[in-house]
Amino acid sequence: MRVSRSISVAAVLLASVFLAGCPVKQSIGKSTGAFLHPVSGPDFVHIENSDWDRERNALLYFYRPHSQWASDEIESPSVYVDERHYFNIRNDSFTWLEVAPGERHIIIRRPLLGLEGLFDFDLSRIADAVVRVDAGKVYYLRYNEVTPPSATHPELEPEHPLASGDLQLVTRDVAMADGEIRTTQFLNSDMLAPNHAAVSISETNIDDDYERHMDELEEAREEEIEALRLAGQYEEASWYWPFGGGPIGELETDRRMAELEASYAQVEAERERKIAAAEAAEEGSWWWPF
Repeated sequence: MRVSRSISVAAVLLASVFLAGCPVKQSIGKSTGAFLHPVSGPDFVHIENSDWDRERNALLYFYRPHSQWASDEIESPSVYVDERHYFNIRNDSFTWLEVAPGERHIIIRRPLLGLEGLFDFDLSRIADAVVRVDAGKVYYLRYNEVTPPSATHPELEPEHPLASGDLQLVTRDVAMADGEIRTTQFLNSDMLAPNHAAVSISETNIDDDYERHMDELEEAREEEIEALRLAGQYEEASWYWPFGGGPIGELETDRRMAELEASYAQVEAERERKIAAAEAAEEGSWWWPF
């Protein structure tokens, strides 16, 4: 059995968090390790192609081969995608997430009594990488603290975070040929270790991408305005009318923000159409309710 940190330190940190009302990264009630709660789901099998949208999204498989280290854990590591917690990965387990194309930021944190970080400070970040995924493709992410995979991914540069360390991107051939993923069991969600995996999170990804890109454009807009001021292409407001002034000509960032908003509006409209169609299908015809 292994207890890596002091219980008293965790108690002090938890008390500080709840008393101060601080933003906190945590997996309290979800981080039960394999020593206390071994995985008992079905053996590994790929999900059916009809169970995910191959035309629009990508599929991530996460798996953790058996090791004595992992089987002795009291608490299991937390897996975050784009700073959202989805599951804690226990010994000899696998799960999956359907994600939107683009850059997906994956972080693994080791909790202490469920606590993992305060504000922007991570107490125990043990893996941090960005993986670019394409629609229609399947990716395999292997987590193991003891032994590396039999081969690194050929498409990754040697310095890429997912080419070394405990969390690595591997090919299907490596995942299957080594037999490691085939011996894992599905990470069920239950009362002792609930999780939010084995689902599509593509809509959440799209929403998060929109918010992040908009924030980036807001910062870029401030920089563009400052550059125009220095170049004498910005009219300052008069002292007697503070609501005037502005850039001479259209800002490039304003144009890009408008394009982003228009694109996201189309996404929202499509979602509303799907919801309306589903509701109409459930209601059925008024003259033939069966």
